[in-house]
Amino acid sequence: MNCKNCGAPMKFVWRRDYFFCEYCHTYSIPDQSTDGVKVLGEESHILCPVCQENLMFASVAQTRVLHCARCLGVLTKQEIFRDMVTYLRTHASGSPDAPTPIDRDELRRRVQCPYCHRVMETHPYYGPGNVVIDTCMTCQVIWLDYGELKQIKDAPGRDRGGLF
Repeated sequence: MNCKNCGAPMKFVWRRDYFFCEYCHTYSIPDQSTDGVKVLGEESHILCPVCQENLMFASVAQTRVLHCARCLGVLTKQEIFRDMVTYLRTHASGSPDAPTPIDRDELRRRVQCPYCHRVMETHPYYGPGNVVIDTCMTCQVIWLDYGELKQIKDAPGRDRGGLF
């Protein structure tokens, strides 16, 4: 991403989730989706497992993920996903959403891992939120469709909103 003020390349500050121009000292804060995704503006060479578009580098809960600008899904490593969910649920505020049943039709779909190109395992997420996720055990990645991170974050549970 280039600075809107002077045109110089901006540096992303991971611990604070913003861009900083070292030339003119301008800050730029990326917009955040309802899933908490902040797109960083750089395209990766990894293709979306759903719509085959190049995934974009993004940030969720101060961790790096890949995000599809077309279908708005998120690809992340399994170890990062666990920490991301903990962070999102701990920092959640407001009332939790009422639980919704799993859409059983989602269990029938087949998507390929963008790394090894094998069919990912499609299954219910066994944490909060009643969502169906896709995982590749070989590559240790998880694919989340748009809205699933929000559904996980806002599901009821004792671990939600425990920060304060």
